[in-house]
Amino acid sequence: MARATARITLIEVVLGLGLVAVVLRAGQLQLVEGGRWRAEAQRARQERRVLEARRGGIFDRNGVQLAVTQEYFHVGIAPNELREPAADARVIARALGIPLRSVQRDLATRKWVPYRGPFSGLQVQGLRELRGVHLDGEFARHSPAGNLARAVIGVLMPDSARGASGIEMALDSILTGTPGEAVLLKDRAGRRYDSPSRLQREPVPGHDVYLTLDAELQEIAERALDEAMSRFEADGGDIVIMEPHTGELLALASRKLVDGSVVANRASFFTDPFEPGSTAKLFTAGGLLARRRVVPTDAVRVDNGQLVMQVSSRGVTRTITDAHKTNGNITLAEAIKVSSNVAMALFSQRLSAPEQFEALRDFGFGSPTGVEYPSEARGQLRMPDRWDGYSKASIAMGYEFQVTPVQLAAAYAAIANEGILLTPTLVREVRDVSGQLVYSHQPEPVRRAVSPEVARTLRGYLRSVLEEGGTAEGAQLANYSLAGKTGTAQKNEGRGYVSGRYTASFAAIFPADDPQLVVVVKIDDPKGAHYGGQTAAPLTRSMLEEALAARQSAIDRMRLVETAPGAGVLPAASAPEADVQPEPPEQRAIVLLPVSASGPRRDRTLVPTVAGGSLRRAAYALHRRGFRVAIHGDGSVLRTTPAAGDSAAVGSLVTVWAE
Repeated sequence: MARATARITLIEVVLGLGLVAVVLRAGQLQLVEGGRWRAEAQRARQERRVLEARRGGIFDRNGVQLAVTQEYFHVGIAPNELREPAADARVIARALGIPLRSVQRDLATRKWVPYRGPFSGLQVQGLRELRGVHLDGEFARHSPAGNLARAVIGVLMPDSARGASGIEMALDSILTGTPGEAVLLKDRAGRRYDSPSRLQREPVPGHDVYLTLDAELQEIAERALDEAMSRFEADGGDIVIMEPHTGELLALASRKLVDGSVVANRASFFTDPFEPGSTAKLFTAGGLLARRRVVPTDAVRVDNGQLVMQVSSRGVTRTITDAHKTNGNITLAEAIKVSSNVAMALFSQRLSAPEQFEALRDFGFGSPTGVEYPSEARGQLRMPDRWDGYSKASIAMGYEFQVTPVQLAAAYAAIANEGILLTPTLVREVRDVSGQLVYSHQPEPVRRAVSPEVARTLRGYLRSVLEEGGTAEGAQLANYSLAGKTGTAQKNEGRGYVSGRYTASFAAIFPADDPQLVVVVKIDDPKGAHYGGQTAAPLTRSMLEEALAARQSAIDRMRLVETAPGAGVLPAASAPEADVQPEPPEQRAIVLLPVSASGPRRDRTLVPTVAGGSLRRAAYALHRRGFRVAIHGDGSVLRTTPAAGDSAAVGSLVTVWAE
């Protein structure tokens, strides 16, 4: 009996010790090591995934898509999870555009069927409710407008969604959204599956940026520059179109010939300074007027367009010549009109070097403009203590300092804006994903460059350049006054000025009476005709005529009607033919275009064939024939009334019927 009691006691002690050990181990696992094992279990059961946020879009001022991010999907199918394999196979094949036999074969022979695609959200919309169909989304950046304004917009880094250049880089923090986070569950085999209740944080898309660019004007500028490169066999060129009262850049185009190929994705309008030549004469003139060193009747003596200047006490001289020979006494206004180097050199002596330097700095030269772009050249304007005896005359002619095309446009915009220099801008608005306005640009004055009276006087000088006897008389529009200044500068390639190589330019204000646009055109080394009045000025006129014919360009036509001579309300369009249903009134537009002043006067002419083309091209072709234009519809041109080939009176109304 005692032995039995002892054995029972021993068993009880062993069991008690075992129970204590189990309790202690359980306490160790749960209390001491619980956190580590819990994390290990979560790692085996769960997987955290970062949810990429959609990058904000880039649009022009009218909402035209320039760069947008779209979500695409890869589709994976688990055949054993499908509820109705036969019916589901038909839905999958129809949605993804895959032959039904191929889908049926894949579902019957494979445990997991991947279709990489990528497929659009519209394609996979009907698959979202199918059990067994798994969607894996990714974002891709697209340019719906092709290469339009590519140098301005920029690109993303190849291995990430971060901006690498242009606006994509400058506004990367605004365009980039906030990533979300989700937890994916895994089964024992390690296969992942979604759980809606496991979404930790929704991704927040980036803001949308609306640029100041106008897609219509941008297209016109880029096409004009391409045509100029071909026509003049030029090495490159730049075009800047700017709104002078807000500083908004409406179009920026750049081309450069590299190893025989034209490169279009450069931003040389921001980064490549050049010597502006005679387009800069206006700023020395502004300094003279602002300091009252000249009056309207003041004149200097010009002898056959040649002047020998002594530039040092050692008897060193420099000879200044005029391309457009003049004789006798000419005023400052006449010097600008005929672009006299000799007269400007003589007038510049009335300013001290610091005064002339200050006049140019007031217009923004030698300093970055502050535009929202990641790289911008400041140009070059030496301090006056580094000038020699020839520098004042040379700078008055547009040499010995360098400007970017955007700097030159901003300076001319100050003249158009009653003397106030504004900071150029590329960003008009920023909106969040709901469309709420986050930022709206307001004009940013830098300084007053000249008084309103001086600015108006300078605009008068610019108007004379396009009058008879001016260096750009062939570039004037018929119904709207254009003001501008030509420039032709010999190129300096580091070792000195190269004979026979030039930079031709033209800076214009349109219209002269109530400025809406400032246009700067620069053509590098044109072959044959090389003067700005022969190359850049006619190109400016052509662009403005196309802009006037465009449906949605940034030109305010109501303001033009108020200032154009003889402009007014046009008569209503003639009645459409019986088989054509007229468009509602809000789809109808009447465009008043300038009639070309060149060529012989005709009473009647044939209506050109414009069917199949764009409305802008049609309006431009009709305008060139001397017709007024009424537009019905929006799209490709169907026909005209009167019909193509019919004879119609010059100045009569031609109705364009579009889709």
